[in-house]
Amino acid sequence: MTGSELTPYDYDDAPSSPPAPPSPAPSERSRAVALILSCPPFGIFGLPSFYVGRWQRGLMQLITFGGLGIWWLYDLVLIIAGDFRDADERPLRRWGVPDPATSGAAAGEVRQLTEQLDALRNEVADLAERMDFAERMLAKQRDRDRLLPGG
Repeated sequence: MTGSELTPYDYDDAPSSPPAPPSPAPSERSRAVALILSCPPFGIFGLPSFYVGRWQRGLMQLITFGGLGIWWLYDLVLIIAGDFRDADERPLRRWGVPDPATSGAAAGEVRQLTEQLDALRNEVADLAERMDFAERMLAKQRDRDRLLPGG
């Protein structure tokens, strides 16, 4: 053979594999809580499924005692491996419980609740002061009625 030898295809023009689908964001649910809930006797009754929002699956596990232990063991392995998913099909990857005070929306809600609590405390203090004044006035009237002749 003379000349250049042809290859089945040129590697620069080789068809590329399709891009992998983006992985879903991890669930806000805690993997540690799911693992604790999967321990006997809770796991046999489907508590991890109820925790992640899969109440139909949890109900089936409750009725069948965790699929006679098989379903419970399967879920336990999934939780340990990090492939257990919540109701929105997002994997439980975080071990810690999210702190509500760290998020901006939660901080605003906490601030608003604190302000409402302070306003409520002020109203209760005002009502207590009015109640004390009314009791003193009634006691004064009662003492005056006792001291009057014929009373």
